[in-house]
Amino acid sequence: MAQRPNADDLKRLWDLSVMPTEKVYFAQSYVDRKTGADGKPLCSAIVALVTDDPSTFSDMHRLPTDEIWHFYLGDPIELLLLHRDGHDELVVLGQEVLAGQEVQRVVPAGTWMGPGWGPGAGDACYGTTMHPGSASATFQGAGAADLNPPRPP
Repeated sequence: MAQRPNADDLKRLWDLSVMPTEKVYFAQSYVDRKTGADGKPLCSAIVALVTDDPSTFSDMHRLPTDEIWHFYLGDPIELLLLHRDGHDELVVLGQEVLAGQEVQRVVPAGTWMGPGWGPGAGDACYGTTMHPGSASATFQGAGAADLNPPRPP
């Protein structure tokens, strides 16, 4: 059986760098050459890596389009979703599909999302795909007021 690559192996293999909007390692793996009327690519994809280093993390954020998450290898990823209708959901991305983990999940546009890693978790490799493609200007990081809006009297 082949040995699972470590974080340094994957950083070298895919020439990963730190994402400007989140503190994960990533590389853009696909950008459609065709663009929409807004000038954004029709589709884009990334491969990303989080490690057991506490400085790697992904803030709660939302995007104006659907985002498809793909789990590739490593320890499970807990993906917290705060939906527009007010309900929350915790999705576990991982390879134990018979135990309820998922290898792919669509996060609807406008949903606050934040991946996390459980206690003792090590490295995890995942990817995301967006249509239309991603632009850093579409990333909206969350502040406390965004995640805890005032309740009506």
